[in-house]
Amino acid sequence: MANIQYELLSGRSLGITGMGNPKATRVIVFCHPAPGSSRFDPDPIASASRDVHILAFDRPGYGASDPLPAGKWPSIAQAADDMAEYLHAAAVTAQDLGGDIPAVGAVGWSAGGRVALALAARHPGLVDRVAVLATPAPDGEVQWIDRGLAASTARLGALAPDDAIEQFTDILLRRIGPLLPPDDPEEPVSLELLGATDVDARALAYLGARDRLSFMLRDAFLQGPRGLAADILSYTVRDWGFDLDRVAAKTLLLYGGADAVAGHAHAAWYHDHLPDSRIEMSPGAGHLLIIPLWDRVLAHLAPGAKLQTEVTSPGVGAGS
Repeated sequence: MANIQYELLSGRSLGITGMGNPKATRVIVFCHPAPGSSRFDPDPIASASRDVHILAFDRPGYGASDPLPAGKWPSIAQAADDMAEYLHAAAVTAQDLGGDIPAVGAVGWSAGGRVALALAARHPGLVDRVAVLATPAPDGEVQWIDRGLAASTARLGALAPDDAIEQFTDILLRRIGPLLPPDDPEEPVSLELLGATDVDARALAYLGARDRLSFMLRDAFLQGPRGLAADILSYTVRDWGFDLDRVAAKTLLLYGGADAVAGHAHAAWYHDHLPDSRIEMSPGAGHLLIIPLWDRVLAHLAPGAKLQTEVTSPGVGAGS
């Protein structure tokens, strides 16, 4: 589980995993996919090559983070505000100790991209750079959600939040039950829940990539599938809680040319709605592109933090 449990002002516990150099002045916030958790470093060797402190956060109901209290709708904005609360508290502590935490970089993979953007929009003084990878646009703008599932979530939006989450959890179990991580730790974990397809073979060839993804998925479901159900409802039946045009941070949009979940049309939609953004398409890459592109992400979020020590690529060969 997360190596930090922070008690929010609401009394809920927030799971946080720290990676990289804890003494680094450049902080990177990582927002995981759905399903996902904070226990994932896309490429530890690339992370070690930068003088950065990476903080990853479990959203409510995942990993070590408590679910939201009864009667409260899950929301993207709430997930972003939870992270901001911790970051502001850490900044106060740093100042008390004679240090400081300047603006951070935020990165979100898939569903996490919305959270990273929400953090930048709702707390503009906190975030100066954002990286968004393979994040789908709203289904109403670029259709990508299964029509049967979309109809189910639309109906659930009229219910009380607890009833909606309970019913959607049951729907998910019927749809994805066989794909959930098995209880036996020796059995393989399906990566289909992460949108992995055959085109992701290059990403999975990176040293330890499959094991890290499997570990993240097991961690994601420690409290069962309700965290995933709530997370999906937060961006399908509720308002996102922020305006993209309020994102002043310099934003890099990274998308895979062979991604069956979120391709160029999704990237273009975000580009049209973000004031300071650029698209980089990765030909042949799928939904797991965060693994081979992690060094590119860090170069954008922490451009001056490259260490001098040469680090060997973890890929399958030179240039991988």
